[in-house]
Formats: sequence, C-alpha cells, structure tokens
Amino acid sequence: MPASPPFQPPCPSRRIDAVDLARGAALAAMVAYHALWDLGFLQITPQNFALTALGRLAAHGIAGSFLLLVGVGLVLANGDGLRWRPFALRLARIGGAALLITVATRIAFPQSYIFFGILHCIAVSSLLGLPFVFLPASTAGLGAVAVMVAPRVVAHPLLDAPEFYFLGLGRGLPDSNDWVPLFPWFGLVLAGIALARLLRPALAGSAVARWRARNAVARGAAFAGRHSLPVYLVHQPVLLALLTGLVTLTGPHPKAGLASFRKDYIAHCTRTGGEAEACRIAARCTADALQREGLWGSGKPYSGEERAKAQGVSQRCYAAAEGTVAPP
Repeated sequence: MPASPPFQPPCPSRRIDAVDLARGAALAAMVAYHALWDLGFLQITPQNFALTALGRLAAHGIAGSFLLLVGVGLVLANGDGLRWRPFALRLARIGGAALLITVATRIAFPQSYIFFGILHCIAVSSLLGLPFVFLPASTAGLGAVAVMVAPRVVAHPLLDAPEFYFLGLGRGLPDSNDWVPLFPWFGLVLAGIALARLLRPALAGSAVARWRARNAVARGAAFAGRHSLPVYLVHQPVLLALLTGLVTLTGPHPKAGLASFRKDYIAHCTRTGGEAEACRIAARCTADALQREGLWGSGKPYSGEERAKAQGVSQRCYAAAEGTVAPP
C-alpha cells in the first residue's frame, strides 16, 4: 500500500477561491495585528498591546496560518509536476521582497531590523519544501514534527552566534521586529504539504473546490489572497502614514509607556539591590509623580534641572515605599 493516496488527474487550472479566501483572512488578521503594533509604537494607546503575551500568541497564529498555506499552495501548484517557471518567478518575487524589507527596516529600525522575517522564511521554506511535494504525505508529516520539536532538543551554544539566528536553534532571542526562523516554522510548511497531499484527491470536484466568492466581502478577501505579496508590502507604510497623521493631531496617549516604564523601573531597582515589593510600590509612585510634575509624555529629552527633579522623585518614592518618608 502506498504511504499516501496517489495523485488524481490534474485539477482545473483556475485557482480555488476557498484557498484564496483563507489567505485573505490571514492577511486581514495580519493587517489588524500590525495596526495594533503601530498604535503602541506611536504611543496612541497606553501600551503596545501587540507585545503582550496575548498579542504575541496572535502573531504566532497569524504567521503559522500563512506558512501552513504556503505548504498547501506548493502542492496545489506543483502536485501534478513541477512548474519550474512559475515557481522560479514566485521565488524571485518573494526573495526580492524579503531583501527590500531587510534594507528598509535596516534604515528605519537599525537596532531591530528584520533580517529573517516571514517573507525570508517563506522563500527558503518554499525551496526546502519543494521535494516533499513529491514524497509520501507521511514523510512530510514526520518532517514537520521533527522540525517543530528540534528547537527544544537541539539548542546548542555553538548556534547562538548571530550568523545562525535564521535557524532558530540557539538559546537567545535576537532583537528584531519580525523573526521567523526555519526551526520550528518550516515545520508548518511541511504540515501544509502533508495535509494537502492527503486531502488533494478528495478536493478535486468537491464543494470546496467548486465554491465561488459571491458577495463583496468574500470577493475582496479572495482578491487580496491572490495578491498577498503586494498587499503585504504596501499595508504597513500606509498604516504608519495614516496613524502618524493621527498622532500629530491627537498627541500621544497620556499614559503611553507607563506600563513599560514601571516594568523597567522594577527590573533596574531589584537588580541594584532593592526589595521587590518596595520596587513595585516605588515604580507606581514615581510614574504618578512624574505625570503630576509635568515630566511625563513631552517626548523631549530632560534638561539638567528636569533630570535632577526626576531623580529626586524616584529616590523619594523608594524611600516612601520603605516607610522612611512621606511620598512626593
């Protein structure tokens, strides 16, 4: 018995709207996540909710859905035989876009530029995943498990060097606005390949394959899914431009950055010998006092006098937390 169902006769050449719709839904989720990140980055919201535990979970889910669909797309496009020209053109477009993202973010965010983000991962994973399109589904499935488990069992100090960050097998986390290393993320591409290999025979002629986007929302999502690369490249500059215009009118949120300030304050305070509970009380006291004194949210560097005043507030707040003086 073969390890996976044999290929059926070629499916019709037209695209499957349901797959494009799924890709469009993933794009919509990604745009929403990036809008949330931009709101926090521009200090329009009290904190950057995209960087919370829930926000990071959402980001991982969105990235995972894209990579799963990459695997599905590889099978649908090449399952009846490798189409070299379309594959090479697609790979060149994605690779070129990934390089563009690296250059642009290197200029805009030099300390956290994107050196191996979602596009880089898609490009490399497409190349690595192509042979699995023609192997049994079980092979792709086992490969998916191995790749996703590898970071937990293979991590080694030798792989901590920056030149190996793209693998994801080191023990540290690089400072990057978008980091999607091959391990474990390539595993989701392999999972998509395995899933498509298993379901492709049943897909041909099914209701899913025949379904067509009829209403405006579905047609719009499917259109975006068919043109996902230009949408990806354009959406973030447009969002940043619109929200930058908004913040120039509204100004930053009065409590923007307070949560991260308190977190950093507590970390520094405990690291320099402060008691954890006193540090927490002092962090909140200092943040409140800086707002009252007009030393918060101006966006400008402190003058010498303002810096001395802020330091005095911090010291008095810690002393108050220890119960030796009244709070400021």
